[in-house]
Amino acid sequence: MSNLRKQSFIQGTLILLAAGIINRMLGFIPRIALPRIVGAEGVGLYQLGYPFFIVLITVITGGIPLAIAKMVAEAEGENRPEESRRILHTGLTLSLALGILFTLVALFSASWVSNVLLTDSRVYYTFVSMTPMISIVAVSSIYRGYFQGRQNMIPSALSSVLESVIRIIFMLWFSWLLLPKGIAFAAAGAMLGVTVGEIVGMLVLLWQYYYILKKDKKDLPDPATAENDIPDPVIPEPSAGKQTSVLKRLLGIAVPVTAGRLVGSFSYLLESIITARSLALAGIATAAATAQYGSLQGMVIPLLLLPGVLSSSLAVSLVPSLSEAAARHDLATIHKRMHQALRLAMVTGAPFAAIMYILAVPLCTLMYGNADTAPMLRMMAPFALFLYVQAPLQAALQAMDRPGRALINTLVGAVIKILLILILASQPEYGIYGAIIAIIVNSIFVTLLHGFSVVKLIKLSIRVSDPLKTLAAVIIMAAGMSYIYTSVPIADAQWLQFLLSAACGMALYLGICLLSGLISVRDLDRVPFFKRRR
Repeated sequence: MSNLRKQSFIQGTLILLAAGIINRMLGFIPRIALPRIVGAEGVGLYQLGYPFFIVLITVITGGIPLAIAKMVAEAEGENRPEESRRILHTGLTLSLALGILFTLVALFSASWVSNVLLTDSRVYYTFVSMTPMISIVAVSSIYRGYFQGRQNMIPSALSSVLESVIRIIFMLWFSWLLLPKGIAFAAAGAMLGVTVGEIVGMLVLLWQYYYILKKDKKDLPDPATAENDIPDPVIPEPSAGKQTSVLKRLLGIAVPVTAGRLVGSFSYLLESIITARSLALAGIATAAATAQYGSLQGMVIPLLLLPGVLSSSLAVSLVPSLSEAAARHDLATIHKRMHQALRLAMVTGAPFAAIMYILAVPLCTLMYGNADTAPMLRMMAPFALFLYVQAPLQAALQAMDRPGRALINTLVGAVIKILLILILASQPEYGIYGAIIAIIVNSIFVTLLHGFSVVKLIKLSIRVSDPLKTLAAVIIMAAGMSYIYTSVPIADAQWLQFLLSAACGMALYLGICLLSGLISVRDLDRVPFFKRRR
């Protein structure tokens, strides 16, 4: 296949960033509307079933898409498109087989999970509703990995946006339709809506693949006039030896990455189980505990992770970019990419952390209709920057063939988090805030371990000036926002007061970043929106 649709590192990141921003903003439609339909308790039922889905999906897709992206990037860099398609077909076969297997496992274990492992048996309906998604996500993730390996981020971006739009429509519609049957059925309806969205996302990826394949075939010279026969772009039947070789290498990359992500997924699963049981030990009733957990996982953490869309986009783009540079032994490019990724993740995430800290009450009131979740958000906001920086660091370890190190770091952090939840959340004086403290400690610890591992691996020099400048800029921004919000009241228009304070704070922060050199005119030149207007 031709590389005409290949994007640069920055272009690929910007495409994924645009899609990520759209998806995150769209994602807040159900975040806002769903609690108003099913309440915090219904959101809690939805969130309690979700960690099991994440674990099953991680087993199937945890490392295979990343391995495909890495192997395809290497094959395309060596101009071997037939090898790229062989890698794709091998990954599809493996992932789909695992998807079907775990779909059956999930169906047969649904009753046991909801009645034995969890404290609320009503989760059963949500759990059953999510099982069709397993095989669908298994297929979609492979095609996303393939396109990312070719450094063509458009199909992934397009499919994710359309999937989000369809998911929102059906998620809210199904939950509303099933609400008369009870909260448990309404939560299950929301999960069914997610399934419909995943189906659409998969169909878009398949259409993109066959459209590009057909176009590449049309671009080839006519075999009748060519001096040498050019092979048809449709994948040839690979020999058993080549297929086995591809499978062995794919598993060699995927298994350690999957193990690392399983640690995070199991940590999330254990977190949901242990948090519910710890809150029960603290004397909190089951319904109240489910509502508190739903508020934390369904309202606070999604807000906290919203600015992380850039660091997630950077992480996806980093893997093929660093893999290609590593194959050339180009250490200078590796250092350049890492400095770009870390600076962008830090500088773009910091102002949003300040907004969530200073304006937590109006933000939660506007988003969810009440300010009950504001104390949780304010407590976690100052430490959100560690989460934003963590994604590119982990991607670098995986791209540089050190998934085992990322696994160990994640495992150590997960053990600490689970122990802290067990110790703190079971105490009446802490309750749900004990779980929040554990999550904060985990994010700090794992990020520092990842950072130390990357520095040691590639001999990366740390620019201390960047974090210090960012800290100074965000403190000044926070002070400015606080002054404007308290000193410039706008009667009966809290949303306008919030927007004015946030906008002034962002303008102040951007000005300080430009003056201090954190952001340069050259950086803005890379963004198409600004470039066209200069």
